Amino acid sequence: MNIAVYGAASSLIDDSYKKAGIELGREMAKRGHGLVFGGGNNGMMGASAEGVYENKGYILGVVPSFFKEANSEVSFKECSEFIYTETMRERKQQMEEHCDAFIITPGGIGTLDEFFEILTLKQLGRHNKAIVLFNINGFYDELDTMMTKSIQEKFITDDCKELYKVYTDVNEILDYIEKYDPKDIDLSKVKIR
Repeated sequence: MNIAVYGAASSLIDDSYKKAGIELGREMAKRGHGLVFGGGNNGMMGASAEGVYENKGYILGVVPSFFKEANSEVSFKECSEFIYTETMRERKQQMEEHCDAFIITPGGIGTLDEFFEILTLKQLGRHNKAIVLFNINGFYDELDTMMTKSIQEKFITDDCKELYKVYTDVNEILDYIEKYDPKDIDLSKVKIR
């Protein structure tokens, strides 16, 4: 299966995040999973790609053309293949279409945008793929708290918390994705009435 991994492109993040990203990539490749990602060479993107590459796994980089034109050092060179898009929106669409599940590693605005878009699309029944937040160093604790607050205040239903999982362990993440059955999620329950 191909798994989309979203995450930071920053080269300034702490090494503990990068190490966890490399571990994720290594384990994905060991289990026979390919990586679909934004094609970046740095941060969580580069780390997960490095781990997959070390174990000779498949890597699909989806890169907006303007990144390629602006700086050739931005992309992870060892991708099995690249898809170049005209816009960031097309990039997200291509990643969604070419993957079977999503893992969201720590990241900034772009990563949060990607998480909430695929979560919204799942809530709307546009896909029913596994979504996991990789909660390295408690990075997503406050986001998970915000989701609970949104449920308490009736902005979303309790069932929305079933649309994604939060894990700190790579093997738990991949076990969940491998066992995920879309039939276990009733998307009709997640809409606010």
